[in-house]
Amino acid sequence: MNATARIGVDVGGTFTDFVLHDPARNLVATGKRLTTPDDPSEAIVAGIARLLEETGLKPGDLHSIVHGTTLVTNTIIERTGCKVGLLTTDGFRDSIEIGREIRYDLYDLFLEAPPTLVPRHLRLEVPERLDVQGQILLPLDEAALIAAARQLVEVEKVEALAIGFLHAWRDPRHERRAAEVIRGLYPDLPMTLSSAVAPEIREFERISTACANAYVQPRMQRYLAKLEESLAAMGVTGALYVMLSGGGIASVQEAKDYPIRLIESGPAAGAMAASWLAQRAGLDQVISYDMGGTTAKMCLIQNGAPDRKFDFEAGRVRRFQKGSGLPLKVSVVDMIEIGAGGGSIARVDPASGLMKVGPRSAGAKPGPICYGRGGVEPTVTDSDLVLGRLDPAYFLGGEMALDLPAVTRAVSGDLSAKLGVSADDAALGIRRIVDETMAAATRMHMAEKGRDPRRFTLIAFGGAGPVHACDLARLLKIKRVLVPLGAGVASAIGFLVAPPATDLVRSLVGRLERLDWAKIAALYAEMVAEARGLLLGAGADPADIIYKPAADMRYVGQGFEIPVPMPSLTPGKLDAAAIEQNFLAAYRERFGRALDGLPIEALTWRLAASAPGRDIAMEGAQQAEAGEAQRGIRRALFEGHGWCDCAVYDRYRLAPGAAFAGPALVEERESTCVIPPGALVSVDKHRNLIIELSQS
Repeated sequence: MNATARIGVDVGGTFTDFVLHDPARNLVATGKRLTTPDDPSEAIVAGIARLLEETGLKPGDLHSIVHGTTLVTNTIIERTGCKVGLLTTDGFRDSIEIGREIRYDLYDLFLEAPPTLVPRHLRLEVPERLDVQGQILLPLDEAALIAAARQLVEVEKVEALAIGFLHAWRDPRHERRAAEVIRGLYPDLPMTLSSAVAPEIREFERISTACANAYVQPRMQRYLAKLEESLAAMGVTGALYVMLSGGGIASVQEAKDYPIRLIESGPAAGAMAASWLAQRAGLDQVISYDMGGTTAKMCLIQNGAPDRKFDFEAGRVRRFQKGSGLPLKVSVVDMIEIGAGGGSIARVDPASGLMKVGPRSAGAKPGPICYGRGGVEPTVTDSDLVLGRLDPAYFLGGEMALDLPAVTRAVSGDLSAKLGVSADDAALGIRRIVDETMAAATRMHMAEKGRDPRRFTLIAFGGAGPVHACDLARLLKIKRVLVPLGAGVASAIGFLVAPPATDLVRSLVGRLERLDWAKIAALYAEMVAEARGLLLGAGADPADIIYKPAADMRYVGQGFEIPVPMPSLTPGKLDAAAIEQNFLAAYRERFGRALDGLPIEALTWRLAASAPGRDIAMEGAQQAEAGEAQRGIRRALFEGHGWCDCAVYDRYRLAPGAAFAGPALVEERESTCVIPPGALVSVDKHRNLIIELSQS
């Protein structure tokens, strides 16, 4: 039998999740292991080996492994990347430190600016200059270039190099020649060109992106090389792919060349899984809610696809303050990420005497107190255990016993004594605070997009998502919650259903009535050729690739742009009127009004290329097990209802058509779904739990 099995691997802050799907054998298997932060590949290899053992498959049966990681974003947040040097145009060495000259908080006299990844003494200037049209004003001084490169590599001992010249977005010839010269001197030196990683207008964001790519590149290259070696040593001959931040699948080589495109790799997989679930369930307005051990992620999904954006801020000085991080020009799924996970630590603030929860997390080491791995501070997972939501004997299907007495002692001592409340009330307080934190962030995200959460369905997954989903929905006044089969590892499912995809960009500025359409057609032809090569490397069939062109446009004089769809890959003068109407429609949808008769200009031209993703018949591969679904009763505490007797259901024995009412607890290996009193539950044909909530 040919290799047909595929594995999705999601490396999170606390757990690494696995899903194996083999359509030829009608097989689906899942797994979950504690993440190994020092070397994430250890947990990956061990988890894959276990899945193969449990399913009876051999390493040679694996067609491919699709992987996502938080390694890139953690490297930037923790500032654990390599020593980077920057070569830039004479007179512009400080542009990445000056930034936009805008204070992200006007009234903070002690404002902390986001630190640059390249200190000033490692930013050297090279005489060269192109004008905004790409014409040479000053030729590249190759002697000065070689001297600067030698200073950075041989004296300063940089481990990677970023090259960012002023107008390289318009014509990259000087950057490419500089790379050619330096590569002749140092052939093994990792090097990033700003014109390759982010060929867009605005040098601050473009060069910042190049520096960030160079900063994480050596570490990511070592990590991926080691992972490939470890899988090969197991006997795996299938391909290894990675998830991009925009939700597409790419080759390992693309990840090695442009690791910054993986900055939101893990969270993007959850959004892709929720999009797939929404399409199968026939839902066109969905909020994706992924709560893991470290963070919670929310994403708006409409018409079966997540919202996307083309800029991102990493390593913010203030987590939720726009402008306080490093700007990156990368395609990402548009979501909010909150420091509210199962491992979020609860504490009493000594100044106010009030309880705070998160964003600091216990992570995988030491983890929550109940894990028995050295944790001493109560967490959200600990509170869920005290409240009866979790079964201490059935965590991870019974593989990992939870220490309830230790948690009870800690909650009573650290929190309830300081707050002057009972241990039950302290545990309820932890839950209420973390739920309110997530609800407030979601309301703001929805308001910014002009959307009313009451019109949406909440799709909940992640290890902690189903535990908190109904309470979060109640706070948002959402009436319906969908919890899929395998909710605890649903992000890993996202890797298997996501399409091979990439987003490319070029800049060419001009007013709509004056654009050189031949140059624009040439830009799109160049992007199509590049996208085709990337997607073929990601396993796509060239006949199946779909290209969607767009442009970032604005009224002349504005300081921001909006994306506008293009009528074809070869737009021309005859299309100008249709493009103008597309702009007005997009502007009106976003701002509620548009102004006719004002001049319009385009700045950046984009191409989204994708091939169809794969489907997974979860319900076919995991038929409901025989036997009584209800396996007992457990008491759980609900706010406003007190301690209630809850029917405990085996998730794997709930067949399509089953129905019951809350209070109830539905347990599967990787997660527990908490059903509050008054809620009605049904199981649809895909074995999703559909929870209808009472809003009283």
